[in-house]
Amino acid sequence: MLNLNLLNKEQLEAVQTTEGPLLVLAGAGSGKTRVLTYRIANLVENHGVPPWAILALTFTNKAAREMRERIESLLSEDSSDMWVTTFHSFCAKILRFDIDKLGYDNRFVIYDEQDQTSLITDLMKSCNIDEKKLPKGAIKAKISEAKNSSEAPETYILQSGDGSDKLIDLYRAYQKRLKECNALDFDDLLLKGLELLEKCPDVLQKYRRKFRYVLVDEYQDTNHPQYRIVQLICKEHQNICVVGDDDQSIYGWRGADIRNILEFEKDFKSAKVIRLEQNYRSTKTVLDAANALIANNDGRLGKNLWTSGSQGAKILVKELESEMDEAAWVVDSIRRAQRL
Repeated sequence: MLNLNLLNKEQLEAVQTTEGPLLVLAGAGSGKTRVLTYRIANLVENHGVPPWAILALTFTNKAAREMRERIESLLSEDSSDMWVTTFHSFCAKILRFDIDKLGYDNRFVIYDEQDQTSLITDLMKSCNIDEKKLPKGAIKAKISEAKNSSEAPETYILQSGDGSDKLIDLYRAYQKRLKECNALDFDDLLLKGLELLEKCPDVLQKYRRKFRYVLVDEYQDTNHPQYRIVQLICKEHQNICVVGDDDQSIYGWRGADIRNILEFEKDFKSAKVIRLEQNYRSTKTVLDAANALIANNDGRLGKNLWTSGSQGAKILVKELESEMDEAAWVVDSIRRAQRL
């Protein structure tokens, strides 16, 4: 059941700001998932928005499942036709309908990591690549980096330095083999999904008309293809709400670009910004230390986390020689605490 009285002042403001671009800067433990789910439920319950007109995007299947379950618990009507999904699943879905416009069969297969590794291993022989000099794991990582960058993949690879000549040959052979097998790898889902929206105006208009409200979780972790997909769908109606933390990003290895959240107000001139700064998870001591550290970050929009909770224990600082020593010390500390 939807009860807006459970929200604090800033959360309520974010939930009730239903029209136009909205950036919610959410610190750790500040209730960002609650804001997303309540905002969606508010659109449906109090503003008559049909569930099928809402698109909510996140990064993991677990996060998508949790979001959907929480939305369903708040709504009095069926929401099964609402798209609450990951970026990759969203692209896979739209490609199933229209990938034939890009020269593929709609029954395309999606290669997993084992399929990719097998294909790369096979192609390394034909491209005369010595695995001792260029391991297949490094090749797979470089291909993924290239596909998630803001440049054309081939351009990215050519500028990557040592081994780029052979690597570009392998990349071209890799893409050719995928096409021959009517297959996409995980990163191709984003690239081909973006290509479909960019090259097929009728497809783009279909989703612009369908999804009148778009919400994006963890916006600081979007890469260039994901950023472009959101921009294309929201360009006309601009009913976009993004939630994120400009002080943390975990998907740098997948091309995440922090500038996407830092420059949101440039992309959407009329954007409203709301900061969720009340923390419900940590003690005052932890938050004071975190704020002091975060204040040194370059390129941030700024927020100051606080809590009405307890002061908490003092922080213990422990210096160790390596990451493995650090991990072992943390595990030992947890085990000692469990025995108390």
